[in-house]
Amino acid sequence: MSRVFDDRPCALGEGPLWHPKRQQLFWFDVLGKRLMTRDGDGARDWQFDEYVSAAGWVDRETLLIASETGLWRFDLQSGTRDLVVALEAENQVTRSNDGRADPWGGFWIGTMGKQAEQGAGAIYRFYRGELRQLVPDVTISNAICFAPDRRCAYYTDTATSQVMRQPLEAESGWPEGEPHVFLDLRVDGLNPDGAVVDEDGNVWIAQWGANRVAAYSPLGTFLKAVRFGGRHTSCPGFGGPEFRDLYCTTARHGIDAKRLRTEPENGMTFVAEDVGRGRAEYQVIL
Repeated sequence: MSRVFDDRPCALGEGPLWHPKRQQLFWFDVLGKRLMTRDGDGARDWQFDEYVSAAGWVDRETLLIASETGLWRFDLQSGTRDLVVALEAENQVTRSNDGRADPWGGFWIGTMGKQAEQGAGAIYRFYRGELRQLVPDVTISNAICFAPDRRCAYYTDTATSQVMRQPLEAESGWPEGEPHVFLDLRVDGLNPDGAVVDEDGNVWIAQWGANRVAAYSPLGTFLKAVRFGGRHTSCPGFGGPEFRDLYCTTARHGIDAKRLRTEPENGMTFVAEDVGRGRAEYQVIL
């Protein structure tokens, strides 16, 4: 069973990141343009002047944050940020969306149209000072995560209902060869959103509109689903002292006012305790 971890409703919750050095969860309200957290003093947030959506940890006091215009080095103590690299900064149509650090210390980040314009976005990797586009013509970038054996990355264009598996070069982590379909959820009518991989290589995928995060084996076999209170589950992340707790953001976006009155938990951030064998998020190396 899941429970509410934080009751502040997000218009579009995204990007839960458990910081292993701080033992603290960070996440975003994309449409609210804020980074959120909880610590020993309670709830806290940082307000931005543009959309922010995903992060990786650099050190105890620093995050790499993706916004609609760039990747930023963000100081948690001062609340200041410095630009690392521009990301579609001249494109007024797009914003950042799903992203995650890879095992080599790189950072993958997807973009999408602010109104989900067809094919407006892309998926990029930032590594050793280089931002390289990997996947063009993406409508809703999501499910970026990595196998623990480093052999592949996963990603989706939610609009296709297919999750892709991309082989990776062993030394550098750049894509090697062509991607192929890992999961085809069209028959089930499911919409893959954010995803994370556990210690055993199982892929845990939030399914927008389905109140759940579903786990699939490395072969694509359905294993189980964990239900959450928010209808639009958007992104999962493992955390807790032993990485056995599964956190999940949700969204109010796209839910009518009548339903929100009867289901006020939509948009809140949840945790399901002791559901799997997660692992620490990889450190971003700048």
